[in-house]
Amino acid sequence: MKMSEDTKTIRILCPKLVLTNTGLQWLIGSPFFPPLTVVSTIRCIHDNASSPDYDKESDELRTLLLRGFYVIGALIIKNSDAENEKNASEAIGAARRLRRLLSAEAELANAITIGAVSDSAAADVRFFVSRSETSTSIETVDYVLYDDNPLKFVWERGCLIRCELPIRLPFYYSVNKPSDAENIYVHATEAVAAKLKDPQIVYVVETLSQASAEVPQPVVLRGKDLDFDTDLSNVKLLVEADQEDLNGLSCAHFCLKSKSAPPFFSAENADKIQVSVLLNSSQKSPKSAAPIAEYYPALEDARLLVVEFKLEVLCYATKSLPLTYAVSKLVFPGLFDQLNSMKKAIKPFLLTQHPQLQPFHFIPPGLLHPITVIYELNYGETEMKQVDVRKSLHLRLGLPFDRPLLRIANAVDLSTKDSSRSSSLRKAGSPLPRDVHIGIPSSGVTGGFVSLVQGSYEYYHYLQDGIDDSGWGCAYRSLQTIISWFRLQHYTSVDVPSHREIQQALVEIGDKDPSFIGSREWIGAIELSFVLDKLLGVSCKVINVRSGAELPEKCRELALHFESQGTPIMIGGGVLAYTLLGVDYNEASGDCAFLILDPHYTGNDEHKKIVNGGWCGWKKAVDSKGKNFFLHDKFYNLLLPQRPNMV
Repeated sequence: MKMSEDTKTIRILCPKLVLTNTGLQWLIGSPFFPPLTVVSTIRCIHDNASSPDYDKESDELRTLLLRGFYVIGALIIKNSDAENEKNASEAIGAARRLRRLLSAEAELANAITIGAVSDSAAADVRFFVSRSETSTSIETVDYVLYDDNPLKFVWERGCLIRCELPIRLPFYYSVNKPSDAENIYVHATEAVAAKLKDPQIVYVVETLSQASAEVPQPVVLRGKDLDFDTDLSNVKLLVEADQEDLNGLSCAHFCLKSKSAPPFFSAENADKIQVSVLLNSSQKSPKSAAPIAEYYPALEDARLLVVEFKLEVLCYATKSLPLTYAVSKLVFPGLFDQLNSMKKAIKPFLLTQHPQLQPFHFIPPGLLHPITVIYELNYGETEMKQVDVRKSLHLRLGLPFDRPLLRIANAVDLSTKDSSRSSSLRKAGSPLPRDVHIGIPSSGVTGGFVSLVQGSYEYYHYLQDGIDDSGWGCAYRSLQTIISWFRLQHYTSVDVPSHREIQQALVEIGDKDPSFIGSREWIGAIELSFVLDKLLGVSCKVINVRSGAELPEKCRELALHFESQGTPIMIGGGVLAYTLLGVDYNEASGDCAFLILDPHYTGNDEHKKIVNGGWCGWKKAVDSKGKNFFLHDKFYNLLLPQRPNMV
């Protein structure tokens, strides 16, 4: 059978197609893209020698994938490239079965399915297609196009739709029949889900995009005006919206960016639409009436149980999709699926400490679109069960296992113009200066090799945040700078602690007496290591030198630290503490310089003033005037925080 013009070429958008050397991967596309467009690939992790566990796969992908994306095929990696067509048929069959579990919509009957085959070396990928859900014949695809600007392809034509819906679900169950609680809970949850299609439900649609001189007014869509039954394949996309007709409004009505001057294309910069859910529970009465309350006495001892859900659904839509269908075919199913997922997770623990679940959205490197993950918040992120959840996600998405990419600190918050949850690490006040060493003059070392801190940090120094710590707080400030590095690299979501919180941590571990809290006592490298271990779970290496004169001898070791670990170093000697950001070292001559960030600065946070004043700059152990920067009659401790090997 000859393929049509729009289905004879595979278009690959994802930067990395093959995630593993063996096994099965799901190919992800969108109903808003040409039929054979692969936007991303996700590994099947519930696979065994016989076949995948499709129920587990569908449950997880239903949460992970945004509405607006779906499974269009599968890639199978075998140890041999023999029997390509047989392997392709196996991949197509797996994709069809998973897709049927994920969606029961009628449009799947005519869905084209991709079967891709690669050998274990992943040197080459061969593509086959089947043109209908029931067909047993497959065709070879000879043309594969790798898009050179995939972000533009996805985000020039599409937008994000966000809907947040907190639900508080109270219900009573008999104390004498606690087993009935599960059934009552399930029925109550199903009643809430049914309310989302109630004719009296109201969906308020408004823009979340950047401010404009002509911000469109919110649009109100009522449940009675929405079509929850029409298949998405039968929805007519709008070329030009009629601004006066509600049925003619498309998502483009809330997309404010000009097509003549496209922005930097990414999910963070995409046009965003907010949908709020309201329910008119007190309908208009034809005549005035006094409010009444009905009392139903319990026939036996009963207990009140309150379950809270925090739904936050993210969807992808083409800008030409009518708003009515964006709500009925994307937002509503997304809310329904997320509520069901949480219902199932909470049910086994209903009468104990039920899970505190919250959705988070991530855009890990290599993925063109966001994903959604529901995390349990009753435990810390370092708890082993939570670590295992993230490891399975890293495995599924082909992410490295030595760095945090899916922690809460990595999540994006698409509810505001600033889409980074960690964009402002301070509890109050203006942002602190970051990366103040960038652009400073050279060290003056001839033929040296420069090794620097990797990533971003914030500059903490005396007198910030209204705290007068001049003369005693330099080590505290160095510690705050170090913790800001771990925050900005997303190893933790813990707030940068205040002086008092640092002191409290040392008291809690038994290193200090309670009288230490609120004092002006100094701390050193050892205390900093205790705090980093307690608050962040970060281990540290400590280098001791008997005199400041010995510090240049440690340059090779310090350079190795910056190359392998990349974390800021705290240097403590006598009554002074500094933050070390790098070294410039000539191994042949022994000449070296230290990039010092000085926490003793008391001025305002102007980069030029900080650098020109020498508060961040290269320091030689002995300057041109023969003055020693590090004192020869003082011992020094160097605290080298170790980068955690974690997810």
